Amino acid sequence: MTFQQYKYLVMSDLYRIEGSISIARLLWHILLGESYKFNFWMRTTLFFRKNIVLKYSLFPFARAILRHYKYKLGISIPHTTDIGSGFFIGHYGDIVVHGYSKIGKNCNISQGVTLGQANRGRNKGYPVLGDNVYIGPGAKIIGAVKVGNNVAIGANCVVTRDVPDNAVVVGVPGKVISLEGAEGYVNRTDYDRVISPIKP
Repeated sequence: MTFQQYKYLVMSDLYRIEGSISIARLLWHILLGESYKFNFWMRTTLFFRKNIVLKYSLFPFARAILRHYKYKLGISIPHTTDIGSGFFIGHYGDIVVHGYSKIGKNCNISQGVTLGQANRGRNKGYPVLGDNVYIGPGAKIIGAVKVGNNVAIGANCVVTRDVPDNAVVVGVPGKVISLEGAEGYVNRTDYDRVISPIKP
């Protein structure tokens, strides 16, 4: 990971909250914000780990800070998780993401969400999410489930089957009730206008 790729991820996450980027707002969210703190240290820890010099100097320090926020904010997302740009945590608390899960760009995760592993059966494995996915409070996505692009998953929904693009999924087990997608739920995704287009 280059510094430009790291910067792109950090600033795209910030843009999803602010609708703009500035050093002042970045510092405010790092020092006084809520869930963005976790995003920042998650991205920073991965960047340090992938740099041969920083891995043996600043990486342990960043990992310790990330671990602190893991317990303070109730967000368990390993720094090694494959997460695209524009990651947005709507509210912290009881969020668990398996490290082998894959999350596309512009994903909204709410409190109480789990992306979990299935250990056996037809869904053995980990979730893979497309781009522009909204996951409502308390939703669970379990096993090797593929969630398409522009999908909205309702509150407390349990998803154990693949979800097509533009679907709205609700219930236990999750069922597609429309193809109106996540429009209106996933906003501020036009950050390429103001951030260097070098992508991870």
